[in-house]
Amino acid sequence: MTLQSWVPVPAGSHFPVQNLPYGVFEPSGGGAARVGVAIGEHVLDLAAALGDEVFARPSLNAFMAQGRERWHEVRARVVELLTVEANRPEVEPALHRAADVRLLLPFEVADYVDFYSSEHHAANIGRMFRPDSEPLTPNWKHLPIGYHGRAGTVVVSGTPVVRPSGQRKPPQADAPSFGPSQRLDIEAEVGFVVGTGSELGTSVGVADFAEHVFGVCLVNDWSARDIQAWEYVPLGPFLGKSFATSVSPWVVPLEALEDARVAPPERAPEPLPYLRDGEQDWGLDLAMEVRLNGHLVSRPPFASMYWTPAQQLAHMTVNGASLRTGDFYASGTVSGPEPEQRGSLIELSWGGREPIELPGGGTRSFLEDGDEISISATAPGAEGTTIGFGEVVGRILPG
Repeated sequence: MTLQSWVPVPAGSHFPVQNLPYGVFEPSGGGAARVGVAIGEHVLDLAAALGDEVFARPSLNAFMAQGRERWHEVRARVVELLTVEANRPEVEPALHRAADVRLLLPFEVADYVDFYSSEHHAANIGRMFRPDSEPLTPNWKHLPIGYHGRAGTVVVSGTPVVRPSGQRKPPQADAPSFGPSQRLDIEAEVGFVVGTGSELGTSVGVADFAEHVFGVCLVNDWSARDIQAWEYVPLGPFLGKSFATSVSPWVVPLEALEDARVAPPERAPEPLPYLRDGEQDWGLDLAMEVRLNGHLVSRPPFASMYWTPAQQLAHMTVNGASLRTGDFYASGTVSGPEPEQRGSLIELSWGGREPIELPGGGTRSFLEDGDEISISATAPGAEGTTIGFGEVVGRILPG
């Protein structure tokens, strides 16, 4: 028998009681920001429902720092409160209509790392920019490539994105010029939020992934391709990425994704020992959708990612780099093997040479002012349910 909540959950809702993603909200009519979980079309105020002041704060960090045992304990108690009818009189006053609350950035970002872990995305980029060379760089199948991003510009879904300016130098130009990006792009990604830290000088193994990572959200890693192309040699992305990274307001706990775990693709050559999966299959069967001005343009499959989040965490710490509560890392652009599964506009339009056709006769190669991008995702949940991540949305404003 499928577990049911006494809170009304519409058919097809992405927030059944088997999900219970965490977020931070401001109640309608004002009031201090606090932690809640989504259930159907409502948000449960955890400070009020559980009588615990750790949830009467404007971020998840204090709760996440309490560790995996506490995460499990709270989740079990919330499930009990929302499924046992006898709890209804006590808990119902702590419910808010989701349409009436304001959702905020769910956690304070300590550090931000972005990876490059889709073989299909990396190969597409290689074919576009290195047509006479191998699509993948020699190191790509030996380690999860990444770069350190800017934590201070991680913003919650709905925050407008101002078109960035910077230096640009087209191949045919003699010298660089300065101005607003003309090749503004998206990257559909999945993010992982660290709950408990680690000591400097130690590493976190693949098997310890679930001891440290609290949950999963959606990411749009906005990218100014023209700025990036001129600056990235020899040290990689900088101003072409650092102006904004958008995240969804809901963080789905790892415990809700047990039924979404899948084996990753076969790897050849075999990774070094610290990157081997062993018994830890942390591929995730997430079905993503990307919409441009409401029009579906891509369905990237996260299960196709070559490097898993557990391997990314292991690589990120193998040199002894410490973790902190609120550290955040993203998967890199999620792209599948088919053209309609590409997670960036530069791939979908093949560098601008094959513009995307939109309803009404319009086309896009890169983003124009006023364009809105939304990214959503679902995963299989317990008892045949569907786990949703909400969506991450951003609209482009003129530079």
